[in-house]
Amino acid sequence: MSPAAAEVLARYLAALQTQQRLSPHTLEAYRRDLRELTHYCDQHTLDGWEALSEPHIRAHIASRHRAGLGSRSLQRELSAIRGFFDFLLVEGHFRLNPARGVRAPKAPRTLPKPLDVDQMAGMLEAHQDDLLEVRDVAMWELFYSSGLRLSELTGLDCVDLDLDAGSVFVRSGKGGRSRYLPVGSKACAALRIWLEARPAYASGQEPALFVSRRGARIAPRSVQQRLERWRVKQGMDGHVHPHKLRHSFASHMLEGSGDLRAVQELLGHANIATTQIYTHLDFQRLAAVYDQAHPRAKKRDR
Repeated sequence: MSPAAAEVLARYLAALQTQQRLSPHTLEAYRRDLRELTHYCDQHTLDGWEALSEPHIRAHIASRHRAGLGSRSLQRELSAIRGFFDFLLVEGHFRLNPARGVRAPKAPRTLPKPLDVDQMAGMLEAHQDDLLEVRDVAMWELFYSSGLRLSELTGLDCVDLDLDAGSVFVRSGKGGRSRYLPVGSKACAALRIWLEARPAYASGQEPALFVSRRGARIAPRSVQQRLERWRVKQGMDGHVHPHKLRHSFASHMLEGSGDLRAVQELLGHANIATTQIYTHLDFQRLAAVYDQAHPRAKKRDR
């Protein structure tokens, strides 16, 4: 790069430090990412920033991807490049940001491995030593019984639960969608025990189904901490978090029923593709269902 181009980059990094007050760690990450772009320009005899176009940025990101950089690292590099070219726009070097239309490869969706049925049974049937553990097991049972999200569980009020009908009403799930969900007999039994103990913590004015030691609605972070505490107490390997209980619910329901649409409704997914990924539904299983169900796919006796 030309000395003038290097001077512009140095002014940008100085502006990040003084105006945006980035941490030294973040500033060094920006410096490193833009240094890689400088190397690309040197390799392709591009002397000034004005010589860069969208195809150049795209080719640079592709070469970084081939070099083994993951999606998150590439997204961070693109963010640094976009920010730099926004700075160049303000200074009048460009009329359009050539990095705006470039996208990094999407990160693969990673899902937690579900607990198996025996692991779930051992976790839910363990002895409880105090009333807070009675509450905790009622929460784990409801997570696993109804496939709730963490925010849905902590948002439940007592009036949302109908133990006689074996159902719970999620008033505002993801995307503002409400739904009724079944509650299994084991979960109903655990919830009845908790409801008997609940007045020891909650006042008569508190609507929340699950409350903390202080009597207020339990916070999502507290649920996560209590679940990790329970895992350690039970001697279970690996990290266990609320999403893993929801994932175990979805996987076990799909294994037992094969009904993807029903699992979609239970999970509150707007798109069935989300459910398919979420439950690790593989092509072989889809093909088997297809072969059994489609009238033009069934093999006929000859």
